Amino acid sequence: MKTVIFGGSGLIGSKLIKILNGQGHETVSASPSQGINAVTGEGLDNALIGADVVIDVMNSPSFEDIAVLSFFESSTNNLIAAATKANIKHYIALSVVGTERLQAGGYFKAKLLQENLIKASKLPYTILRATQFYEFMMGIAQASTDGETVRLSSATLQPVAAADVSKALADIAIENPKNDIVEVAGPEKIGLDKLIQKVLDTHSDKRKVITDDNAPYFGMLVIDDASLTPGLNPRIGQIRYADWLQQSVSLA
Repeated sequence: MKTVIFGGSGLIGSKLIKILNGQGHETVSASPSQGINAVTGEGLDNALIGADVVIDVMNSPSFEDIAVLSFFESSTNNLIAAATKANIKHYIALSVVGTERLQAGGYFKAKLLQENLIKASKLPYTILRATQFYEFMMGIAQASTDGETVRLSSATLQPVAAADVSKALADIAIENPKNDIVEVAGPEKIGLDKLIQKVLDTHSDKRKVITDDNAPYFGMLVIDDASLTPGLNPRIGQIRYADWLQQSVSLA
């Protein structure tokens, strides 16, 4: 099986390539540095010659509303056109749990547009929505910091390790297309305020979390217990948050 991975050098893509290569599959990491640019369409046709599966784990370099919408609209339209021409057997894209519930945020509007473009294509597809990654917890802390305090909602999340998301994508790549959305989440539900305090404590960061249920998530919108948690029967990752935290310290 030949799989072309867009975003192959990133957090998820690099792990995904390692898994698929370890299983004996042929992978291509597509990036602008290799003359393959999904946003402009450059090199897409050649990159997909002989490919069976396309996996899109790209992310926008800018989260500004207009820029992120333009990124996902252009890249997805170009990828769909090239994948259709190449008769791709399975088109897979990574999205975010809660996308349809968080349309007040520009990033989530762009992700929903991406999902709808894929659904409207005639390609056999699977969209994997993932919950928030453990790896982004320090970024959430930074976005919510004011001096020595971090103001965050107590809303429940069910975050997941990037390694488990990559494993789910690798499994989906060798399965039949679902022509639907599936979800992946971590094994535990934890309040956002507690998640961030734990990562700060683990890294001996002196900032303190103040619980404020009106505090906006990433400065965008207020969330509740249902906003970022999965529906029924998600795929469940194996890595627990406490274990990931300890590993992150040992690798630092």
